[in-house]
Amino acid sequence: MELVSVQPIVHTTSCNDENFDGIVLVAPGFEKLPSELECLQAPLQDYSSVDSAFNEEVVLVKAPGLPGNRLVYASTGPVNRDYDDVRRFSDAAGNGIRRALKAGMQRPLLVCPPHRSYENGPLVAALGALHALYMPLEVREAALKQSPHKVAVLGLWAKKDEEGEKLVHLANALEAGRLVCRDIGGSDPERMAAPRVAEYVQAVFEGSPVQVSVMSDLKTLEKEYPCLAAVNRCANVVPRHQGRVINLVYSGEGPIKRTLMLVGKGITYDTGGADIKAGGVMAGMHRDKCGAAAVAGFFQVLAELQPKHLKVIGTMAMVRNSVGSDCYVADELVVSRAGRRVRVGNTDAEGRMVMTDLLCEMKEKAENEVSPHLFTIATLTGHAVRAMGPSYSIILDNGPAHQEDNALQWQKAGEELGDVFEVSTIRREDYDFHRGKSEYEEILQCNNLPSSATPRGHQTPAAFLIMSSGLDKHGVDSEEPLPYSHIDIAGSSGPFPGVPTGAPILAMVSRYILPGP
Repeated sequence: MELVSVQPIVHTTSCNDENFDGIVLVAPGFEKLPSELECLQAPLQDYSSVDSAFNEEVVLVKAPGLPGNRLVYASTGPVNRDYDDVRRFSDAAGNGIRRALKAGMQRPLLVCPPHRSYENGPLVAALGALHALYMPLEVREAALKQSPHKVAVLGLWAKKDEEGEKLVHLANALEAGRLVCRDIGGSDPERMAAPRVAEYVQAVFEGSPVQVSVMSDLKTLEKEYPCLAAVNRCANVVPRHQGRVINLVYSGEGPIKRTLMLVGKGITYDTGGADIKAGGVMAGMHRDKCGAAAVAGFFQVLAELQPKHLKVIGTMAMVRNSVGSDCYVADELVVSRAGRRVRVGNTDAEGRMVMTDLLCEMKEKAENEVSPHLFTIATLTGHAVRAMGPSYSIILDNGPAHQEDNALQWQKAGEELGDVFEVSTIRREDYDFHRGKSEYEEILQCNNLPSSATPRGHQTPAAFLIMSSGLDKHGVDSEEPLPYSHIDIAGSSGPFPGVPTGAPILAMVSRYILPGP
């Protein structure tokens, strides 16, 4: 079975193309469609005359003369530019495709005419449709002799062939990245235990421009990444759960102008450890690896689009936070790679622990890279969801990154493709929160409350990562300032039950690849 098996996509310039068995129209309305799509108006006009909820529901209309004699209309709504965004197109397209599946379509043609305020509307609609058509890895593997796709082909309408070719090319590349992310992030904790994640990643990038190396030796992990090894200690006694550090490198053609250095949280299952998650909140914790999954997904897009002048170094921290006689506990003192004495306050704050030494290593490597920018990407805190809601990523910049307006640029880039961000700020209180409370420790890893019950619960972890990795020595006033940004995707990574969204891959592509690095 081909691992990265993206839904087949083709384009057409005709809404009467007989290669399809139905049309899905995504638009704010049908009254002002371009002349090429006037054939869709008559059946919709007839239906609208008998249904006043026409623009509020997804409807299936009998449409003689059109492919399959059927037309699904999924209205985006009026798209109020005061508060709406391009996600209206992806939402409508996803709903439209789901209705087409119920109708039995196997060759739907998605039609999304250009919108004057949203240039990327057709691409975002295509991505919304592809999200609805994703088939989970376990389902694909269970149906080895059947198609790994929900439909035979997805058609995308474009006014001109060159527009259609570009649309299909980008949709294929972006969906390939999101598919890798969903496969890793959404699969259950046994199918994507750390050793099997490593096998999957190695298989995906075999023969590609992405170089992969895997570190598994426990003694090496203990020496190089002591904070990660503390979290891994309990799971390591179970061979199929043993931790892995997966390293990826992509180097584009031509002189490198920018280097991205990504650390992704890959907790394959989070029991909470000794501070065990109780009260029914443990379910869904196999999704605590979506940060690392996003790193792998972004590399898949790099392999597909192969941008020039860009270098990306990534690390996936794949560890299970297990509970048992050998688990790490609150009160332990762990000396980080940067030489900082860290007091464990809560074993359920394991994400920052597994990332901090890898972030420190990225800091060490950065001195040999061109224009480096360091990132941590993680489903880190419940506070992120409480603060910003269930659909938004949060980005926080350190001083050097803030001087470059990095977070605002990410927010703007995310708006282009509907991968939306809220900007938050690291303050002095966040550093104070993590300063050691006694002579024993320099840094306190966490308090003993859930992040959602802790004031500034999503901001303080960024300060911890800066302090425990030694990045606090590379601030604005230092001789060697290093830009660093922390991205919390606890809210944006997707609902459970449900399918991971692939956040923040689209924002990363919009920020660093589509406009040209």
